[in-house]
Amino acid sequence: MRVLIASTPLAGHLNPLLAIGRALIQEGHEVVGLSATVMRDRIETIGAAFHAFAGPANVDLSDRDRLFPEWKKMPPGLERQRFVMEHIYIDAIPAQHESLLRVLQAFPADVVIVDNFLFGILPMLLGPRSKRPAVVVGGTMLLPCHRDDGAPNFAGLPPAIDDTQREEYAAIFKTFHKVIGDPVRRYLNTCLAGLDVEPLSMDLFHAVVALPDAYLQLTVPSFEYPRQNLPASVHFVGTLPIVPNQAPLPPWAHELGDARKVVFVTQGTLSNFDFSQLVQPALAALANEPDVLVVVTTGGRPLDAIPGPVPGNARLARYLPFEWLLPKVDVLVTNGGYGSVNQALSFGVPIVGAGLTEDKADVNARIAWSGVGIDLGTNTPSPQALREAVRTVLDDPIYRLLASSMAEEYRRIDTTSVISRILKEVSAVPVE
Repeated sequence: MRVLIASTPLAGHLNPLLAIGRALIQEGHEVVGLSATVMRDRIETIGAAFHAFAGPANVDLSDRDRLFPEWKKMPPGLERQRFVMEHIYIDAIPAQHESLLRVLQAFPADVVIVDNFLFGILPMLLGPRSKRPAVVVGGTMLLPCHRDDGAPNFAGLPPAIDDTQREEYAAIFKTFHKVIGDPVRRYLNTCLAGLDVEPLSMDLFHAVVALPDAYLQLTVPSFEYPRQNLPASVHFVGTLPIVPNQAPLPPWAHELGDARKVVFVTQGTLSNFDFSQLVQPALAALANEPDVLVVVTTGGRPLDAIPGPVPGNARLARYLPFEWLLPKVDVLVTNGGYGSVNQALSFGVPIVGAGLTEDKADVNARIAWSGVGIDLGTNTPSPQALREAVRTVLDDPIYRLLASSMAEEYRRIDTTSVISRILKEVSAVPVE
């Protein structure tokens, strides 16, 4: 089987696809990767050939402040979401689409696997099935198709419990689509018209779930809101095995074997431009907890980017090997990165979440709804709020119990085997 992996140039979007590609290569399949040049080494490391996006799509999106300086000045909210959708993701569609066609001409793949923000796949999905290979989307964030209770996605809303709440959600949905949903779709359709593609008639994110041959949601059903009319494309596939040895053990590795509780703090690899939001207050919150060892990763940024003093019970690293760390962690403190949250839950680690940007409000809402942790509902929690939340999760066994129960659900899914089977099934479907 020939497989083309195409990804938005962000580590959190590419890494799950690379784990899939690595497993496929080990099975003897041929894998080619397409992304920005900044991702070349990551793709080639798994043994895949690399191709770069054309022109304006060939950028390093982790440097959004430089690429889109106006984005940094906008406060979190609907207008900022709209800017991100239009200018970071939709504007890249023509160059992404051109790049996909170019690579497929040289490498006629049986399956194309993309992340859920690679909207350059839409012209293929909106065209005739006979003119394209099978398309599989990796769900690297919360499941963004329509909700049963009518609430908009990305608003951090738990499932409605009664008619009154459903009416409230309907009003929120109306505002959401007036400010962001409908304008984004008009902007998208203008872009698609330039590619001679019919306009999209449904919500963009619902389309990304419903239109491909398969949508691989990288979680378990217990961490997703229930839906009565889930698109047939959706498969819950658990979380992928962590690629080992991506980072060395730190010199203080032996300290995680003492009697102290381990609290792991991270702002991920994207929303880590300001450590005063979560890392700094977490360090301050736990500085005087004698039974706690605080472990912090900066997602690749320099350690001196963390402002303020580093307490004596804190240990820092730019990167850490998660396969070594997570079995030793008692609580994860995170801004809500979907990949790290699911990896932690697969090890039975309860969570304290604090983040509202991107999809993080919805991820953290799911943490609270499923009972595996606490959602602080802010981008900038106070040290006192963090201390109380961490102590609650450490001291009340219900959080660890529910997280451990969810970990059993992850363990029941052989993720790589399930994905391999799905890819083989969709690539073998006769094209009419």
